[in-house]
Amino acid sequence: MHRIALTAVVTLVALALCSPAMAFQCPTLVKKVQDETARRFDPAAASAKQLAAESAALHAAGKHAEAEAKGKEALAKLGMQS
Repeated sequence: MHRIALTAVVTLVALALCSPAMAFQCPTLVKKVQDETARRFDPAAASAKQLAAESAALHAAGKHAEAEAKGKEALAKLGMQS
């Protein structure tokens, strides 16, 4: 019984520590878009910049799923994958 409880606690601690590292990739996506559009001046880059700005605003508002979707959409406009 003691071993099961210890295993459960260790698993929960590991999940708690790993979850924040995997969450909120929105800023990373926005950074990728910004890096790519810094050297591009075509209409796709302008559209991607706008989507990246929207993604950053959504991230700041705490709407991370929507921000991530916008960031991925911006990368797709540039022909990149997330």
